Amino acid sequence: MASITQRQAWMKTVAKAELKQLEALVSKLDTLPSYSFLRSPEIGLTMVQGSTGGTGSPFNLGDMTITRCVVKLESPTKSESIVGFGFVGGRSHRHAELAAFCDALLQSPEWHDQIQAEVIQPLQTASLQRQELRKRQTAATKVNFLTMVRGE
Repeated sequence: MASITQRQAWMKTVAKAELKQLEALVSKLDTLPSYSFLRSPEIGLTMVQGSTGGTGSPFNLGDMTITRCVVKLESPTKSESIVGFGFVGGRSHRHAELAAFCDALLQSPEWHDQIQAEVIQPLQTASLQRQELRKRQTAATKVNFLTMVRGE
């Protein structure tokens, strides 16, 4: 069974992934188990909090649109069911559904290693590449100001 930290990491990766890439990676997988909705994808709001100076007292920054979904893997051999949760920023029903499905698959011992290798790791690599590109683009716009102090 995965630790809470590991589960948070893969849920974050799937939630922040680009939908087209996530769909492409999941569609490459063979003979996926079926699933049913415990909670169909639905759109709502959540309050986003900030903190003064990054570490100070918290304040309410504003609302953010999210989509959530809960699925249950269909398993004819097991008596216990595996439930997956998906929360994504924005209004994408499909993204929330795939996020919940991946969360459920990653909790399944039969699917964990394959989903980790074929979905999560490529998404993490793509995320790092996007971050590096953003850093390079930002660095290209950096302006260095030279301040001179005049003597009297």
